[in-house]
Amino acid sequence: MTNPTSATEPSAQTQVPASGRAASQDFPSDRFDDLPATTARRGAHRAENPRLRLRSVVMWSAVATVALILIGMFGTMMATGRLNLAPGPAQTQGQEPVAPEIDTSYPVLVLNATDEAGLDAVIAEKVIAAGWAEGDVEAGNASSNDFAVTTVYYPRQSDEAAARGLADAIGGAEVSLDDTYAVVSDPSTPSVDGEQGAQLVVVVGLDMRTQ
Repeated sequence: MTNPTSATEPSAQTQVPASGRAASQDFPSDRFDDLPATTARRGAHRAENPRLRLRSVVMWSAVATVALILIGMFGTMMATGRLNLAPGPAQTQGQEPVAPEIDTSYPVLVLNATDEAGLDAVIAEKVIAAGWAEGDVEAGNASSNDFAVTTVYYPRQSDEAAARGLADAIGGAEVSLDDTYAVVSDPSTPSVDGEQGAQLVVVVGLDMRTQ
């Protein structure tokens, strides 16, 4: 009688080895023959943190913005003359300011550059009272009436002491080396140092108004 159970059992020649390979394959065994059944990922798989990238972009954008602002401010100050990288002229050691000197040999022209009528005559009287001859002092109106600060103009560097003396004589004024206002009506009249045309000009400003 035939055993039904033995008919369904595989023979020893047809059994699959534990390694999962067919007996007919003669490849040598290696570490891949014992792979685990699970397919889960192993090891470290790191992706870049997007927050770190965002912080880097923000930081470099801020640095670039600050740099552009500084460059703009520097260029503006250079263009407007508020910043000068060139070294200024060295001050001469021992150089002292010129002392005022009353020198009545200079003819004086007084110009009223304010909106107060007769102010030129008032300043001219002060000049005469300081020792100038009446014939050496001329008064009149300037072409403008909004000059800010009373100024004594002198034509040459050697006339500075006399200009400062005249400024003190009229109660205080600025002095400036400028021959723009120097007007000589009589070229035959000798002046200081034997030259023609040396003259001090007082331009009366708004700071001298009495009204």
